[in-house]
Amino acid sequence: MMKLDLSNSGISEKEILKYKKEVLKAHTNLHEKQGAGSDFLGWVNLKLDVQELEKIKVAASKIRKQSDVLIVIGIGGSYLGSKAVIDALSHTFNPKNVIFAGNNMSSDYLNDLLDYIKDKDISLNVISKSGTTIEPALTFKVLREYIEEKYGEDKAKDRIFVTTDKEKGVLKKLADEKGYETFVVPDDIGGRYSVFTAVGLLPIASAGINIDRLLDGVYSAEKKYSSLENNDCYDYAVARNIMYKKKKKIELLVNYEPKLHYISEWWKQLFGESEGKEEKGIFPASVDNTTDLHSMGQYIQEGERILFETVINIKKPYRDFTLTCEEGSPDALDYLNGKTLNEINHKAMEGTVIAHVNGKVPNIMIEVDKLDEFNLGELLYFFEKACGISGHLLGVNPFNQPGVEAYKKEMFRLLGRK
Repeated sequence: MMKLDLSNSGISEKEILKYKKEVLKAHTNLHEKQGAGSDFLGWVNLKLDVQELEKIKVAASKIRKQSDVLIVIGIGGSYLGSKAVIDALSHTFNPKNVIFAGNNMSSDYLNDLLDYIKDKDISLNVISKSGTTIEPALTFKVLREYIEEKYGEDKAKDRIFVTTDKEKGVLKKLADEKGYETFVVPDDIGGRYSVFTAVGLLPIASAGINIDRLLDGVYSAEKKYSSLENNDCYDYAVARNIMYKKKKKIELLVNYEPKLHYISEWWKQLFGESEGKEEKGIFPASVDNTTDLHSMGQYIQEGERILFETVINIKKPYRDFTLTCEEGSPDALDYLNGKTLNEINHKAMEGTVIAHVNGKVPNIMIEVDKLDEFNLGELLYFFEKACGISGHLLGVNPFNQPGVEAYKKEMFRLLGRK
């Protein structure tokens, strides 16, 4: 269960309603596959192939049985969604059986990874639509050679799983030649919207997370946020655009649970890549509170008034902890006796919201009952749909990323690629 709270945003219902016509147009663009980027709307009403879903579950079970570690090789939308879900739903300190590579070109990172897996059985899941993106391509080359040397080429092919284009591309060709099991990156879903396809679901299922329950949350959200009336998702999109017009050019996504760190990283790509074009767009940033209150809190409270905050409020923890503090104790914490950490954490959140709003930093709050598969599926779909609506309200194509090619062109030129 999720709920949007705009009571501390400084935005009235009357202001929201002024966008009724624009929201209708944006809604029609998404649901009728019209407007800019209409070829990339497969995520709006997600239709997963039943056989592909079963294939994902079988492969995930195989990976867990044969491997100590699955290495997911991908960058951007090819890894952020699955990492966000796995981190949010896993034990903070238990060793992870799914780790990520191919999202940087650091020699130290790769060498440390090779050290880490030296005495472990591994499988690989390489994710790339084209197979030519340099970070995953070079990482896959190194790890494919490592795995072939360790297990022999014949056995290695049973440990390599490829998620790529259905019919074409360098990676698809290699997978067909080598006999690797393949999964499809849908043509009508862009990378940053792909967490609920094989791109995200195979790593998530390999981590032992219930993907059926995750998808239940997605399908529930599809239905919940399909109406033009009383739609929190659309109201959030409108509120962002109102903030932008009020010169609030930076949105801070705030959490009070360390497990949500990569939800913020995923969200930053989603909104930054979707809206940051044509010299427009809110800059998406994030803080992990209460940690970052001791570093960024000063700026948020008294720096330039260019910020607004969107707070994710997880109401119930998976596990709580009750404090016992004796009266007169030398640690001076007796005023917390009998309180739970979740209660204290929420009072910190409430106090921070009050202080920041008083300091002219508007706050939007998204309340989530608890952090589980269902609620996480709903939350991520909420953001996806809001991003699509918000991009259309801004007047940009939310589903392309032409600016990404600029650095690649210069990088390849400097590397001497012809």
